[in-house]
Amino acid sequence: MFGGGVTGVIGPNGCGKTNVSDAIRWVMGEQSARQLRGDSMEDVIFNGSPNRKPHGMAEVHLTFKNDRGILPTEFSEVTVSRRVFRSGLSEYSINKTPCRLKDIRDLFFDTGMAATPIR
Repeated sequence: MFGGGVTGVIGPNGCGKTNVSDAIRWVMGEQSARQLRGDSMEDVIFNGSPNRKPHGMAEVHLTFKNDRGILPTEFSEVTVSRRVFRSGLSEYSINKTPCRLKDIRDLFFDTGMAATPIR
């Protein structure tokens, strides 16, 4: 039995469950398209379907509750965001303030929540 606050993602094969974990890795700074099951970062952008037009960018926002102060910031809620455009341009932000990938990695340093080991 699980305690309170446990969330699960369930569904049949091929419904997109892995897209959720890939999105979390990506917004936290994953730089390898191969780790996200793609050949290039452009593969994370929706390419269209017979009924929907392709998008020009992909974006993810991930919000953390920080009431215990695990993240080194004064905010009790922290939103990390990432956008990538078909041009290859990538943007990062913390609480809607533009930042660098290094700032996101520094935010999660030593918390056990980094997307990939920092080299």
